[in-house]
Amino acid sequence: MSAPLVQATGLGKSYPRVFRRSDRLRALLALLAGKTSGESTSVLSGIELEVQRGQSLGLIGDNGAGKSTLLKLLTGVLTPSQGQVRVNGRIGALLELGAGFHPEYSGRDNIAMAAALQGFSAEELAARQDEIVAFADIGHYIDEPVKHYSSGMVVRLGFAIIAATRPDLLITDEVLAVGDESFQKKCIRWMEDYLAGGGTLILVSHSMYHIQKLCRQALWLRQGRMQAQGDVFEVTQAYLAYHERKSADTQGTARDLDTLRGQEFHVRAVRVNGEEAETLPALEQGAALRIEATIASRDGRVPVVNVGIVRADGTPVYGVSSDMDGVQPAPLADGDYRIVLHFGELPLLPGSYTVRVHPLDSEGMRLFDTVERSLTVKGRSSESGLVRLAHVWEHAAPLSRIRGE
Repeated sequence: MSAPLVQATGLGKSYPRVFRRSDRLRALLALLAGKTSGESTSVLSGIELEVQRGQSLGLIGDNGAGKSTLLKLLTGVLTPSQGQVRVNGRIGALLELGAGFHPEYSGRDNIAMAAALQGFSAEELAARQDEIVAFADIGHYIDEPVKHYSSGMVVRLGFAIIAATRPDLLITDEVLAVGDESFQKKCIRWMEDYLAGGGTLILVSHSMYHIQKLCRQALWLRQGRMQAQGDVFEVTQAYLAYHERKSADTQGTARDLDTLRGQEFHVRAVRVNGEEAETLPALEQGAALRIEATIASRDGRVPVVNVGIVRADGTPVYGVSSDMDGVQPAPLADGDYRIVLHFGELPLLPGSYTVRVHPLDSEGMRLFDTVERSLTVKGRSSESGLVRLAHVWEHAAPLSRIRGE
């Protein structure tokens, strides 16, 4: 097996804590002496990463998770505080907006400067300059100083230069978030062609759609450490589920069983696919879901039972009650009641959900109790929304045929 294009081992980055001018001076003197300067803040720690030629890796995480720092370490912009990085190829990077451009030079002059840094001869530059200018598509601004450019124009010029050089490894940091829609589409088409031709990509984006579309692997950074790494669908779905739970109100009130026993109805037990645990094993997309609940009735009256599914952030997905469907819970010998609700093929898209069971009075007016079970649905779908609706594309050819594959 060939050596990885990029390999990071025990990679970390930390900065000295500086609150006063004397702290800065002490840190500088320590740096010049090749020593550490007392207390430091770690922004990245324990990164183990291998990227083979032809792979595509999505780098995801909250703001401040260490994504940009990791890219700067991989490209040599920063020096690691711990560990090491090996790169076996030519890198093309789009990191901070405007990095590598001279603001006083025109776009055309910056193209020439970038080409020289890439080792292009004058003949190679002459052959590719029109291609770069056409890709950037910024009109007469190509001959204006870069300091007059909008952020979108800077990204257009930077990506056009990268596209012309076709590096062994392309690293981009949120480039798709800055350009306008037509330029985003152009970049995506180019990156798809680049990957199809054997290129290697590390893409940072807060858009899980673009990560899933362009990458096969993903790395989730959280507070400077690796939270998850692997298949792009599994990692991005875990990341989205984390945000859904983060958005939800996690300070739910605990059930007071002594109080509940004095009420007319309460939930005695809930089993989902035979499991009683509060957090259930992950469910494959399209699998069956069986919800079984035992309801205690104080006076022997027949309860109405409501079953609902909500996304982890509280967004309602589906709810149904026994009286809506004209059925009653079955009586048990000890005076309890039992319901079983079965979904043959659950249409939920991958994500994090909560199953809720509520007993109501016989008239379906008063709610007495709520029991929740956390459910994760996994799968390789990049569709958006909450559920998958059955559909058929009419008069459409497979994408591979359109691309001539």
